[in-house]
Amino acid sequence: MNTASAGEATGAESPRARETLRALYGYVRPQRWAVALGLLLALAGAAGGLLQPLATKALVDRLSSGGTIAAILIAMTAVILLGMVAEAFGAYVLERTAESVVLAARRSLIGRLLRLRVSAVDRMQPGDLMSRVTSDTTLLRAVTTRAVVNAATGAVTLVAAVVVMAFLDLTLLGVTLGVVVVVGAAAALLMPRIGQAAERAQAAVGELSTGLERVFGAFRTVKASGAEQRETARVEASARKAWRHGVRGAKWEAVLGTADSLAVELAFLAVLAVGGARVSSGDMPVSTLIAFLLYLFFLMEPVYKLVEAASEYQEGAVAIARIKEVDRLATEPAPPRDAAPQDQATHGAPRPASVRFEGVSFRYGTGLPDIHRKVDFEVPGGGLTAFVGPSGAGKSSLFALVERFHEATDGRVLVDGRDVTQWPLSALRSVIGYVEQDAPVLAGTLRENLVFAAPGASDEDIREVIERTRLGTLVERLPRGLETLVGHRGSKLSGGERQRVAIARALLRRPRLLLLDEATSQLDAVNELALREVIAETARETTVLVVAHRLSTVTDADRIVVMDAGEVRAIGTHEELVAKDELYAQLAASQLLVSAQ
Repeated sequence: MNTASAGEATGAESPRARETLRALYGYVRPQRWAVALGLLLALAGAAGGLLQPLATKALVDRLSSGGTIAAILIAMTAVILLGMVAEAFGAYVLERTAESVVLAARRSLIGRLLRLRVSAVDRMQPGDLMSRVTSDTTLLRAVTTRAVVNAATGAVTLVAAVVVMAFLDLTLLGVTLGVVVVVGAAAALLMPRIGQAAERAQAAVGELSTGLERVFGAFRTVKASGAEQRETARVEASARKAWRHGVRGAKWEAVLGTADSLAVELAFLAVLAVGGARVSSGDMPVSTLIAFLLYLFFLMEPVYKLVEAASEYQEGAVAIARIKEVDRLATEPAPPRDAAPQDQATHGAPRPASVRFEGVSFRYGTGLPDIHRKVDFEVPGGGLTAFVGPSGAGKSSLFALVERFHEATDGRVLVDGRDVTQWPLSALRSVIGYVEQDAPVLAGTLRENLVFAAPGASDEDIREVIERTRLGTLVERLPRGLETLVGHRGSKLSGGERQRVAIARALLRRPRLLLLDEATSQLDAVNELALREVIAETARETTVLVVAHRLSTVTDADRIVVMDAGEVRAIGTHEELVAKDELYAQLAASQLLVSAQ
């Protein structure tokens, strides 16, 4: 059983190691010439150190023969200075390259994250996704440059030092390598522990980000519920978990570093004993023993670099694995860079878009219950269509299918007679104005929020939409008008103001199809009446679909679609449905009517 488990572990680690190395090469490749320059400079700096023991041997021999040592000292000084300059410049090149690698990784991740399918984001925690862009990419800084160069320079200088030491004395080299191999084999057993600790620490950092995002996403609710201490304890638990795994990793790294020093110290004692005996017997000059001992201490740096590179690789492999998880999430297709805009909103009167559902069924995933079952209805271009029904009937999900936030499990959704899956996404969404149920407002200025969907809107367009949505009073009240910051998620605005901003943002795009998901639920009676007039006016030149709970919104609709348990129960006008559909009559007499008062 143990053998099988080991085989499975090896089989699992090997593909992961190959994938990590491929990903690592992918990050390094665009910066390969800068990395090569940094490597050459690092080798130049190491060469200076490699020559010092030989120069010391020559100096001791010169002193023994009574010669002058001035030339040797001048040469040693020049070599040391040149090596330091090369090493310093190489360090700068590598750090700059590392920052470029991190930037490229973050740009790629950000671009991919914003193209993720809604279904993929719904399965992940936003805080954990954000930690991939922040803490995980930071770990790439070390593994993509410092670890690569440390491994290369450590290996080259180690081999060079061993060759020179073999030239000086093979017996002492054998003693040295025997000690180093024994201690090194023991140290190698610690590498998997460092990787495990790093993986768990990064996962805990992701939990920490998720916890903070959770709290700040409902900050007022947390305070109003008196939950600060409970939430603090929850977030602190993740912080303690990250600390615990970080300390565990630091412990193994410290042991690994001690093993490096221990190998050199034991080798020094062994070489001193054997070499002293050989000097005493006349088999070796004292200058050779001194040079060999200097090389022994010189070995500490390349061995340390190799150990550090291995440790950084373990941590970097964890970061790369977490980043690659994002690469495996489903994304929406990126629009071609050279593609001409299609069906973009214009300043002229837009042509209303038609919408048709043909036998549409939908569920969020395999094994989950159906949200829609064989939904059929048609909305011609223009006019106002309202969707009503009990909570959970599947009304809002219809809009998600039109926008292609989700794909229908069966059947077809058509806009202008064309299956939405055949539309380029950018073209499809450019003809749609969408106001979500919670009417989100982004951090930034009021102007930035208004033009978010129509960045090319003129000041005249903005003034017109402000007047239509009754935002003039708000603009006058704000200290800097349109340039006033509205706070995180629009925290400086009331719920009704956020809804009006969201509606204005959608109208400013001049859409051919306007989707309103309970867009007036938080408005007072006066503003709700004004917005109803705006919606009615918009419906004369645009197709408007609205999910409504207020009777006042429904009675003026050209058609009403009654949804129940994911199916279309009835379609008609208010008068027709009150007369022929029991559920609608009940909603109109109770829920809808009460909401309207």
